[in-house]
Amino acid sequence: MKRILIAGAPGKFQNYKDALTGSGALPVESLSDLDAAHYDALLLPGGADLDPSYYHETNRRCLGVDPELDRAQLSALDSFVRAGKPVLGICRGHQLIHVYFGGTLVQEIPAYKRHVAVNRVDQIHPTQALSGSFLARLYGTHFTTNSSHHQAVGQPGKGMIPVQWSEHRTVLEGSFHESLPIWTVQWHPERMSFAHRREDTVDGEALFRFFLSHSAERSLT
Repeated sequence: MKRILIAGAPGKFQNYKDALTGSGALPVESLSDLDAAHYDALLLPGGADLDPSYYHETNRRCLGVDPELDRAQLSALDSFVRAGKPVLGICRGHQLIHVYFGGTLVQEIPAYKRHVAVNRVDQIHPTQALSGSFLARLYGTHFTTNSSHHQAVGQPGKGMIPVQWSEHRTVLEGSFHESLPIWTVQWHPERMSFAHRREDTVDGEALFRFFLSHSAERSLT
């Protein structure tokens, strides 16, 4: 069974664990054992905002910044990048990956009220994916996702290829790396799959199974 590191504090990421377990993997939450040699793939989950100093800005709109978490997740990502092992970034993870590769973030998007969760309930909105991209192969070129964020990628990271956008291309919603097994989404597939499957979005399970199919190519077992 494939061991997937969720780079986060144990006990805080049950939805991600459920989605990975349902897709046939063994998830491990940790902020201490971050060595890619011990895992088949890395999942960088959602969470609070990244310290803007990593993209050379001062804090104007960032919330819940946790320097220790930033350092740990960036260290984990670096380990997996160097090992050439698969990485999936979700929401904060999507943003962190772009910053790791030299990209920037918009600290608060102008239309954030259409994207941020309301009373802890995700909003939904239509998106468009580039024809032929991994997301278009999974869901088609036009599909609906959930939304729970107030920041977004500004300048994409070096080597990161944008493939999905919100309406009017105002927010980068999905991307992949041009030469590494790295995929990112701004939305939350773990809240669109299995026990959290919803009728007004696509099924997040397909993305997890896509990710795990690539980690299987580098399985430790």
